[in-house]
Amino acid sequence: MSVISISSLKEQAGEVPLIASVLAQLQARTVKSTKGGKPYFDLTFADATGSLNLKVWSDSPLHSEAGSLPLNTIVRLEGEWTQNQYGVNGSAVSWKQLEDAGIADFLAGDPIVRKKQEKDFADITVLCGSMADLRLKKLCSHFFETMGDRFRRTAAARKNHHARRGGLVEHVAQMMRSADAISGIYPELNRDLMIAGVLFHDCGKLWENTYPEDGFGQIHSKYGEMLGHIPLGIELVNKLWHGLIDAGGFEGFSACKPSTEDVRLHLLHLIGSHHGQLEFGSPVLPKTPEAYALHYIDNLDAKMEMLRDAYPQANEVAPGIYDRIFPLPTNLIKPLGEFEMVEKTGEAEVEESV
Repeated sequence: MSVISISSLKEQAGEVPLIASVLAQLQARTVKSTKGGKPYFDLTFADATGSLNLKVWSDSPLHSEAGSLPLNTIVRLEGEWTQNQYGVNGSAVSWKQLEDAGIADFLAGDPIVRKKQEKDFADITVLCGSMADLRLKKLCSHFFETMGDRFRRTAAARKNHHARRGGLVEHVAQMMRSADAISGIYPELNRDLMIAGVLFHDCGKLWENTYPEDGFGQIHSKYGEMLGHIPLGIELVNKLWHGLIDAGGFEGFSACKPSTEDVRLHLLHLIGSHHGQLEFGSPVLPKTPEAYALHYIDNLDAKMEMLRDAYPQANEVAPGIYDRIFPLPTNLIKPLGEFEMVEKTGEAEVEESV
């Protein structure tokens, strides 16, 4: 039986059962009940590419073991997999704990994902290093020095988009490339502020959506649960900023324009307003060109990632029409292909003229 990643499982599974196995780490276990009141376990497994949920019913031979399997255990899941609009379903599933020899390779992560994230992190550091404003440039360097390792193993979300170890690096890199591109199109945008705003907009997720060094299960923390990533991000940037001031890192910039305090305030505004709406968690609405641009870049990249994940998972319900994949709100339509020049045959020319 072939071993594939969770992302490959989601791409390949459909209405016809797929017989395959995946290596995954138990991330969470929740006890739920059916409409008839029978308890069952909802298990969340994860690898470097994503996560999947597996329901273990009370009459399953795995039910007892499912209740006692320690969190963070790495197993080989084997079964028959199908998929609908709500996600992957497993039947005839069995599991076996991974031997020590295979654990190190598993924890190193998927080679393709790891290579992509390494390139993305390199792009981030290059773009941050290209800033003209030395205060923002120093702030970014200070962040990488103190928080770089944690940043590189944090997800952009708990689910829906870039919900994997290192997903925040992928999200930030793509947003930063977009911010760099549109800053050359809209002259009212401060490029350095846009680059820094992208880097720090989700930095509070280092406490809300981070991962351990030796696993693919997101860590829950009281800070993330009780404060959320926006207040945490504001607090982190303030701490890093004032730490640089106390260490003399901003000496010589007192006569620079805009003022150091204005730069700090505008950067904090980007963090506070990037969700765009009060009901979506922003304590303040966007009030600057950079704040509006950052909000839409963030939303665009999240939606594009959702679409990228959705098409391989969706079932084709009619030619060119795919069923809805949560959290997207509607059915999907097959994207328009790239233009190709096709030479007509003589017969085709005659048919067209008729």
